[in-house]
Amino acid sequence: MNKVMFIEIGMGIDLHGQDVTKAAVRAVQNAIHHNSMPGLRSVLPDNDINQMKVHVRLAVPCDRDRLDLDAVREELPYGEVSFEVIDGGMLTSSGVVLTDKDDKNDLAYVVIASVEVGY
Repeated sequence: MNKVMFIEIGMGIDLHGQDVTKAAVRAVQNAIHHNSMPGLRSVLPDNDINQMKVHVRLAVPCDRDRLDLDAVREELPYGEVSFEVIDGGMLTSSGVVLTDKDDKNDLAYVVIASVEVGY
């Protein structure tokens, strides 16, 4: 990415079920769903929204091998998307085990996302 236009940060949590992908999707949603970029197209090459580059850095606490990046990518409808997955996030107690929510234990998974947009 030659020019970074903005960076948004988000947090996502899966309280029950210990699903790192669900937490990552929620983190990306949290980062991008409170903004609009009406002027971005005007600075992209050929005014083409598909020329946009999106770099997503995910800080995950565990289960990196179970992280489905294709599911996370679906939250980003435009541009060329790349990922970097690093250690981070948090495991914390949800306070209860709910077997009807597929809990294996009482852990809540917290993922942090940084979404960089530019060209």
